[in-house]
Amino acid sequence: MSVTGAVSVPVPGVGRPRVRRSQVFLALLQRDMRVARKELPFFLIRTTLQPLLFIIVFGFLLPKMGFMRSNYTATLLPGILAVSLTFSSIQAVALPMVQDFGWTNEIEDRLLAPVPTRLIAAEKIVSGVLQGFISAGFVLPVARLIMGPIPGLSLARFPEVVLIVVLGATAFSALGLLLGTAISPQQIGLMFSVIIAPMLFFGCAYYPWSGLSAVPFMKYAVLINPLVYVAEGMRGALTPGVPHMPMLVSVAALVVIGVIFWVLGIRSFERRAIG
Repeated sequence: MSVTGAVSVPVPGVGRPRVRRSQVFLALLQRDMRVARKELPFFLIRTTLQPLLFIIVFGFLLPKMGFMRSNYTATLLPGILAVSLTFSSIQAVALPMVQDFGWTNEIEDRLLAPVPTRLIAAEKIVSGVLQGFISAGFVLPVARLIMGPIPGLSLARFPEVVLIVVLGATAFSALGLLLGTAISPQQIGLMFSVIIAPMLFFGCAYYPWSGLSAVPFMKYAVLINPLVYVAEGMRGALTPGVPHMPMLVSVAALVVIGVIFWVLGIRSFERRAIG
């Protein structure tokens, strides 16, 4: 017996295509990279200008004038790459976070995405890693062009270079997430003065870590600085003839530091998002 006049009631969720978390993650990442591509010239100027100025002065002018040994470029180049990686990875995440959680409050658009909050935070870190790759990939050939022949420079260990870049960019992008969600827009200048500047000068970027044996206290005090392990890892991979920290130590330290910053950064993002 058929029943006429029946009204069909739609069941919530039935017939709607389910969107996978990976699709949302890739969509957010694609959006960030599209923005980065449009702002690429400004991004490169912002993140590589200071490293390139150091290259011109310490890697080209001073050796030409005889104030520095020509083989100093073998020590300087890996450190400059580490500095560029640091700048780009931190800024690529910290500055947008300060802006999104600040006056624009654009983060609400992302928080409405059908994925866990921590996945949104992880996407920002991955975006910072990719931009760190872009910065390091830009600085390396430009530095080589400015400095000229660099004693002992070799790409035979290029996979190790990629490994250090990935681990370093991950650690600093996670640090950028932590700083960007913990610091108010009014204190962003303080971040560069109190945190970033000491990190750069005491990160063994412009001198090898072994050279600090002349000041034993500083040699061990700087080990708290993650930039030390990126700079030393770069030396071990690009200019292995220069005194450097064992590669295994650099890799292990960056893994530990990256995990710590990752956990702290995502927790800080979640607290800020909920608050």
